[in-house]
Parts: sequence; C-alpha cells; structure tokens
Amino acid sequence: MIQKGAEPFFFSGGSHGVLLLHGFTGSPADLLLLGKFLHRQGFTVLAPRIAGHGTTEEDLSRQTAEDWLDSARDGYAMLSGCCKKISVVGHSMGGVLAFLLAAECKVHRLVSLATPVFVAPERGADRLPPLQFCRGRFVPKHRRHMEKVPDAVNETYLTMPLVSVHELFGLMHTMTEKLSSVDRPALILHSVNDHTADPKSAAYLAEHIRTERKAVVYLKRSGHLLPLDKERDKVFSMTAKFLLGKWHFHRSKKRKETEEAQAKGSPSGEAVERKRD
Repeated sequence: MIQKGAEPFFFSGGSHGVLLLHGFTGSPADLLLLGKFLHRQGFTVLAPRIAGHGTTEEDLSRQTAEDWLDSARDGYAMLSGCCKKISVVGHSMGGVLAFLLAAECKVHRLVSLATPVFVAPERGADRLPPLQFCRGRFVPKHRRHMEKVPDAVNETYLTMPLVSVHELFGLMHTMTEKLSSVDRPALILHSVNDHTADPKSAAYLAEHIRTERKAVVYLKRSGHLLPLDKERDKVFSMTAKFLLGKWHFHRSKKRKETEEAQAKGSPSGEAVERKRD
C-alpha cells in the first residue's frame, strides 16, 4: 500500500514537460512544492513514485537499481506522450537517475539538486558491510523535521535496508561511467553544508559531463534537502529560470576560442549566432 501523500502527481500545462525525480527513501511529496511552482510557470509536471518508495522498507529492499531507473524511464515515456520537449530535475538519487536518463534519452535540460558522486564522510559509507552480510538487515535512518512542507515529507521511512544502499552505490557508479554521454545544458545546485552528498560531487559532475552549457551554484544556508530547506524559493526560481532558457552561461575558454574561430570563417566576418535551446 502506498503511504498517504506519497502518490505520484501530474500537473497539466504547456508543451514543455518537466520530470521530477525524488531521492532515496523519499517520495514525490519531497518535490510537490517545486512541482506546483513550475506548474505556475506554465510547465507540465510529472513526479513518479520510484519503485519501492512511499510504501514499506521491506518493499524497498526487494527493488534493484534497474527498477529505479525503469521508474524514471516510465515517467519520461508518459511525458513524451503529451509534451514536445522534456527536461528532468532530480534530487539526490533522483539526480543520479536524471543524469542516467539524459545519457540515453532526448532530454532538453537537466537540473541536478544535491546529486551524490561522493558520500559525505560523516555518513560512514566506508563501514557498509559486504553485500552478503546485508540481506535482511535494516539500520535507523534519521531525517530532520522540515517546516511548512507536505505532511508526507516528515513521514518517511524510519529505517533503510542495507541491500538497497548497495544498490544505490552501484547506481552512482554507473552514473559516473555515463557522464561523458550527457551533452545537454545542465544546472548543478549543491549546498556547501550538505552532510549526505559531499559538496565536491558538484564539481565532479560539471567536469565530467560533455556539454559546455553548464553552471554550478553552491548554496550556503541549506542542507541536503534543497527542495525543502531554507533556500527552497531560490532553488525554485533558479530552476525555472534555467528551464525557461533564460540562464546566462559563462563561456569557457575552449568554447570562446571555438566561437571566435567560427566567426572568422563566416563569409560576412560576423559572429555566428548560436541556436537557442
């Protein structure tokens, strides 16, 4: 049975669809405030429930990383039936899924919210037992109480299955292998005070994706739960600005040299205009 408030949500809007992907042990409720904000900006919004989430810890323990990725693929397929273009916004593990989706599907734009490449040292990931000793084992999961959020946000799992942590780490590793295939514009948001996904993850992501149209923004007053924390309004507005194509990218030295070379080679001698997304 799905927990009350953890159901998927869909808001019909314009031809630009946004797929919202929640994090590990979370639910679509974590992204409901962001989804409502984006809908007010004219987007069609879908937040699927990732397999094994919003039900029970035992259900989660039976799911694999491929099941989670299939949930994201299903969401993309649903949006493709009603939208001309699809952007993906992922929080935490949802960000991992978003990068993997962008590596294999036609994604318009990508927004990463606290996506982990490295786990913060205080999480003790180095103490995770080998997989063969993790089956049937659950450990307490602590999450601070959030204010002025949907009720389901604070009714998350109290424990997490260790086999699922192994699946998560495997998913993260797969993402790092696929980053070079991500060539879509990307906005990477991360907090310097994130004690779950190490903040150095943001720089790694930016360095290893192929696109030159990328930006990294570090927040200072938030923790790991960017869509719910103190700076969520800032996160919402930056996300919308980026998805609307209003973000100004700073040109890298390599990109600048390429554009200057193209301009010199054009018949008129004028700068070649870049096609907007």
